Amino acid sequence: MKSVVERLRGDAPVFSVEFFPPRDAADEAVLWRSIRELESLDPAYMSITYGAGGSSRDGTIRNIARAATETTLVPMAHLTAVNHSVAELRNVIGWYAAVGVRNILALRGDPPGDPYGDWVAHPQGLNYAEELVSLVRSLGDFCVGVSAFPYGHPRSPDLDTDTRYLVRKFNAGAEFGIAQLFFQPEDFLRLRDRVAAAGCDAMLIPGVMPLTTPRTLKTTIKLSGAPCPQSLLDRLEPLENDPKAFRAEGLDVVTELCERLIAEGVPDLHFYTFNRSKATREVVQRLGLVPARAQNPVAAGR
Repeated sequence: MKSVVERLRGDAPVFSVEFFPPRDAADEAVLWRSIRELESLDPAYMSITYGAGGSSRDGTIRNIARAATETTLVPMAHLTAVNHSVAELRNVIGWYAAVGVRNILALRGDPPGDPYGDWVAHPQGLNYAEELVSLVRSLGDFCVGVSAFPYGHPRSPDLDTDTRYLVRKFNAGAEFGIAQLFFQPEDFLRLRDRVAAAGCDAMLIPGVMPLTTPRTLKTTIKLSGAPCPQSLLDRLEPLENDPKAFRAEGLDVVTELCERLIAEGVPDLHFYTFNRSKATREVVQRLGLVPARAQNPVAAGR
């Protein structure tokens, strides 16, 4: 099975998609409908997240295993150090290898219940994402990615410090980084410039969330950790009571963002799907990222 970086080394930009583990059987049906609809568009890879403290570990393993064995997709599993001993982490990594998953996004993770709370490592666990990267790489032929923060990690005192920690993750063996949410192309491009200026040529990928509802805008603001630019609020807030108009303008905003990033040479656009496919399909089709051989799935979802 190909690695993420192998899938991103083509001559043209591609897209990838991210899902989260379902909470119940109904959620699982929705997830797999979306996976099948996006599979036909040939994304470079797909990922499934890992709940805080391993709360969704079983769902992640089960569904990433199914993706590896029942689809044509290249799967990437998330892994966090939260509430896990090194022995438990070794076990999870072994499970991933056993089902054929060779791409892992290694994250330290946030404290359960409060992403901005104090970090407390497991007594037999790890303190830093770079340690998790080293552990994964020591256990087999894995392609490892990490997270990157356009506005700096909430616990970093400044951007220079944040950049040093990111570069340390790459030096530990990570081959690519996925940027957390941001609002303007320049926010990602400045991150890329900082990493390059630090002498690191690792691949950086922007994370993108289609803005289909006021809720997704609020989620983007919360997850980015930065204030939303007034220019964006001016475009979207007046439409909050008109769902159709908000969705149309929101997808225009995201399409414009992606067009600029593609023009600046990004290798991949990583879409957070909320386990729905429709908005992502619309944006990637607008951007011309769907291979000619890909089928058009039946419209469904959000």
